[in-house]
Amino acid sequence: MKDYYQVLGVSRNASEQEIKQAYRKLARMYHPDINPGDKKAEARFKEINEAYEVLSDKEKREKYDRFGSDWRRYEQAGPGVDFSGADFADLFETLFGGRAGRGGGFNMRMDGQDVEQPVEITLDEAFTGAQRTLQFSNPNGTPRTITVKIPAGIDTGNRVRVPGEGAPGLHGGKRGDLYLVVRVQPHPRFERKGADLYTRVEAPLYTLLLGGQVAVPTLAGKTLNLSIPEQTQNGRTFRLSGQGMPRMHHSHQRGDLYVTVNAVLPTRLSPRERALFEELRRITEGQPV
Repeated sequence: MKDYYQVLGVSRNASEQEIKQAYRKLARMYHPDINPGDKKAEARFKEINEAYEVLSDKEKREKYDRFGSDWRRYEQAGPGVDFSGADFADLFETLFGGRAGRGGGFNMRMDGQDVEQPVEITLDEAFTGAQRTLQFSNPNGTPRTITVKIPAGIDTGNRVRVPGEGAPGLHGGKRGDLYLVVRVQPHPRFERKGADLYTRVEAPLYTLLLGGQVAVPTLAGKTLNLSIPEQTQNGRTFRLSGQGMPRMHHSHQRGDLYVTVNAVLPTRLSPRERALFEELRRITEGQPV
């Protein structure tokens, strides 16, 4: 039996997180869907799953560290059984009716491991919900296509579980689950913070001084008219309630949209406009008009 620590490429004092990270890296590398028809990769994948099944379980790992390759004898036969001089395969068959396989292994039912698959979506897709069609190869090389719905409101780091689409099990064990790990791409106009959205709009200087309305585009594809009170300072932020992102699994609830208004200064002044601005400056500075 191979050293499980060597199989995963970790030290014997590796932490649970280190073991998990090593397993995920190797499982992705040798997964049958990535290496269709490759018997060596399939065998390596089984070794990796077997090693992780033991080292990720605290009790099993303790027994493995103590008894080495004989740890399963202790676990299945019990500590009161004397193994000296006994053939392990015969003992297992006598006690449990199991059957030893080639190389001293056992045809034990093992469920498949879960598999993670990264997927990128746009912010617009995160707003409305989306779907992705994924193609995999079965262990026998035949293609498999699945369509996965991605709920509205999902955010970067969230996972979408697809039951029964992970790694295949051994000896009748059920397949693991597939998890889509979502990354939402940046948007050129909107910044997202949780369920809230942030954007900027430009308004003429006159609108900030005298009041008026500014058109605000939303991620829903609509345009809202934002009322600007007179004497609004440049850079002021307004909150539009309920115009943000839908909350995942509660799409009827939405965050808010925060709009920062920036003044647009005129680039060319007519003689009349210049005269009026000069008059305004004199009034502001207290000079005679």
